[in-house]
Amino acid sequence: MSSQLVVALDVSELERARSLVELLRPLGVTFKIGYEALYAFGDALIAQLSGEQTPYVLDLKLHDIPRTVEAAVNAVVRPGLKIVTVHALGGNEMMRAAVEAASESATALGIPEPAIFAVTLLTSIGAEDLNELGLMGGPGENVIRLAALSRDAGCGGIVCSPHEAADIKSFFGTGFATFCPGIRPTGSAHGDQKRVATPAEALQAGADYIVVGRPITEADDPVAAARAILEEMSTVGAAR
Repeated sequence: MSSQLVVALDVSELERARSLVELLRPLGVTFKIGYEALYAFGDALIAQLSGEQTPYVLDLKLHDIPRTVEAAVNAVVRPGLKIVTVHALGGNEMMRAAVEAASESATALGIPEPAIFAVTLLTSIGAEDLNELGLMGGPGENVIRLAALSRDAGCGGIVCSPHEAADIKSFFGTGFATFCPGIRPTGSAHGDQKRVATPAEALQAGADYIVVGRPITEADDPVAAARAILEEMSTVGAAR
């Protein structure tokens, strides 16, 4: 697949989110709805994106018993939805319940099936944090282990940092997708992210989805910022 730019709508006001959608949709980007937007005005934003069949990702990071996760996925499937995220640490049965619910709901609605992507390690977690969490080994080892669990459960891909994308492709092949947050254009502040990369570095590592939030949404000219990233992606893609 060709790599895609995902714009994280991590903003506090509905009108700002709607404005960003109108500005950036002509560029062919996908939008990501995370907790901030979801809990503040998620219903209204999802209704807009779904009604216009604008591609979007629900970054729900579901982590609960299989029956609860199944019910949650059933409730959110609608036109335009491309990906729903769950936590790989929820285990095989939970992830499989999400995959099956996405398929069944999409079939019932007669729409394309959204993929389930499993979150491995958050990009805010560094190697120094793993012992505290009771996880043995480095970030790469943990991501590979959780990716294998996710693949076996039928997930379409994983959420990981760009630093692990190359190993994921090497271990699991090009068909298992990588959704990579923690992307920061050269010169951008890292904020609360620890395992970051530029768009070019992420693409060269094999990222399928490049997730960028604040460097676009907080830019003086969000369209120009997004176009610059898309141009970088195009240049790298042509060289691969």
